[in-house]
Amino acid sequence: MDFTNLTPVSDPGASFIEYLRISQPDLLPNMAHYQNTNATSLDTQGLPHATTVVAMTFAEGVIMAGDRRATAGLSIAHRKMDKVLPADSHSGIAIAGTAGIAMDLVRLFQVQLEHYEKMAGEELSFEGKANQLSFMIRNNLPMAMQGLMVVPLFAGFDLAREIGRVFSYDATGGRYEEFDFTATGSGSVHARNWIKASYKPELNQDEAINIAIRSLFAAADEDAGTGGPDLVRKIFPSVAVINKEGFEYLDDAAIEERANALLAGPEQGGDQ
Repeated sequence: MDFTNLTPVSDPGASFIEYLRISQPDLLPNMAHYQNTNATSLDTQGLPHATTVVAMTFAEGVIMAGDRRATAGLSIAHRKMDKVLPADSHSGIAIAGTAGIAMDLVRLFQVQLEHYEKMAGEELSFEGKANQLSFMIRNNLPMAMQGLMVVPLFAGFDLAREIGRVFSYDATGGRYEEFDFTATGSGSVHARNWIKASYKPELNQDEAINIAIRSLFAAADEDAGTGGPDLVRKIFPSVAVINKEGFEYLDDAAIEERANALLAGPEQGGDQ
C-alpha cells in the first residue's frame, strides 16, 4: 500500500475506503459499468440473490442464521451459499439481496475494520462499525436503484457494554437497532413471525439456536426463495454464535443433529 503520494489534505486517515477512493477508485464497487445502461435492460432477475437471514439477542450474546439457497429468478442458482459471515472477531454480517454485490460489500467491510484497527491502534467501536456499514450501503444506492440491492443484518457482542446488539438496514443505508430480533430477505416475514411467537429476552444459547433454525424452516415452508433442510444433500442452515468469546460457527454435524431433532417433533420441532 503506497502512501507516498498523499498530502495532509488528502490523507484518508484510518479509512481504507477513502484510501481506495483517492488512489484506486476503480477497485470500489460502483455503477461505472452501468452508467450508460438503461435500468430496464439490466437482467437483475438472472443474477443470484440471497434470501432469508435472521439475528436475535439472547442472554450471553447474539445468534445469526441464514438459509443456504441463492435464487436467480425462478431458478436455484446455488444450494450451499454461506450468508452469515464474520465481520471481525466479535461481530458478523448476514447478507440478503444481490449475492455478488453483497459479497463484495462484506469483503470491503472486513478489510475496512482490520485497516482501522491497524491504523488507529484500537478496534472501532461497535457503534462505529454499524455506522461504517450504513455508509457503505448508502454508497451502493445507485446500484440499488438499478435493482442490485443489498440489505444486510449486522450483529455482534459489544465489548464496551457487554451485551449482544443487532442492527438492520434499508437500501438507502438507514440503520435501525433491534433490541430483540430481526430478519431480512424474501422469507423474512415468515421467519420473523415464528421468532415473535417464541422469543423471550432471557433465552439461553441452545433455545435461541433452535428458534433461529425453526424460523428458517418456517420461512422455507412459505417462501420459494428460501431453502429448507436438504436431508439428501446434507444441507442445513448456517448458524453463528457471537458472545464475549468471539464469533463462532456451529459445525455442520451439530446443526444436522439439531435439525433432525426439530423436524422429528410436532410442528417442525417439538418442545423448545
